[in-house]
Amino acid sequence: MHRRRLLLASGLATSAASLWPVLGRAAAPSRLKVGFVYPGPVSDSGWTYQHDLGRKMVEKTFGDRVETVFVEKVPESTDAERVIRQLVADGCKMVFTTSFGFMEPTVRVAPDFPDVVFEHCSGYKTAKNLGIYQTRFYEGAYLLGVIAGRMSKTNTLGYVAPFPIPEVIRNLSSWVVGARSVNPKINAKVVWINSWYDPTKEREAAQTLINQGADVLYQNTDSTSVVQLAESKGLYAFGQDSDMTRFGPRAHLSGNTLNWGVYYVHKVRQVLEGTWKSEDTKWGMKEGIVQVVTPNAQVPRDLAALFEQKKAEIVAGRLHPFTGPIKDNAGTLRVAAGQTLPESELWTMKWYADGVLGKQP
Repeated sequence: MHRRRLLLASGLATSAASLWPVLGRAAAPSRLKVGFVYPGPVSDSGWTYQHDLGRKMVEKTFGDRVETVFVEKVPESTDAERVIRQLVADGCKMVFTTSFGFMEPTVRVAPDFPDVVFEHCSGYKTAKNLGIYQTRFYEGAYLLGVIAGRMSKTNTLGYVAPFPIPEVIRNLSSWVVGARSVNPKINAKVVWINSWYDPTKEREAAQTLINQGADVLYQNTDSTSVVQLAESKGLYAFGQDSDMTRFGPRAHLSGNTLNWGVYYVHKVRQVLEGTWKSEDTKWGMKEGIVQVVTPNAQVPRDLAALFEQKKAEIVAGRLHPFTGPIKDNAGTLRVAAGQTLPESELWTMKWYADGVLGKQP
């Protein structure tokens, strides 16, 4: 039987201003109850862990004006719909569903509860009471690539991938574009594990990549297995979602992390103030949601300085990772020189950048 955990925040109820005029609700309950649906365990030290830090930031910011609950390890299946409906039945008037695979369940539930606000992460379907949000994670991936391209001695990078969706392909391609910006000889190999969080499969995939010559590893998965393996092998790696430095002090060159709290606080405040509306939000380094770990001592000073320079350029809007010329790995020009990949293509990306070996599943 699927094991789930439900955590309720404690605190005393207080009155709140009127909410949700856009949803036709005249007044708020005395306290806003907010639910979070997680695909993995809060202990994963990655994606779910980081989302839960965002939930806690909501609690800290609003105190007893809000109550938060979460359900962890929810399968991206019909189980998700049942969990979402239960959260609403339990009194949640705002629900965040935090993984791409929760899109259809959220879309099915939202019309049945027009006075509840829903927010879905990484999706592309909206409704009057359903907003979507995702991050420009590829900005951080590009910066990690700049380090990887210079640190690799074999000119072979390894990428542990979960599912072949645009988000993952975009991060992979951006990483390789960044690596090739400093080392045109770089190639990257990929192993797909069809799971967001599976420490055993992640470790096995990383070992396969090492056996194929990769000496710098990156992941779009959630556990710390890849970083830990790299540490044990004397190789290099980059963590994803949260700072994994403590799991590989030497190996962990940097990491691509997310501060979901800045978004969650923003949206909860909108509900409390009655200004929430359905939006398609894409935030990045400029807004503070995408953050990169300071390069460790293994990274030469000049390379760390280049990393910081390019980070500042991204924040200032002077550098976009997908500025041409960029070809795909079949040799087709995808982005002309001086042009930037259009937003519509960026968020539906289905091609590998030149330097990524193999075919997309």
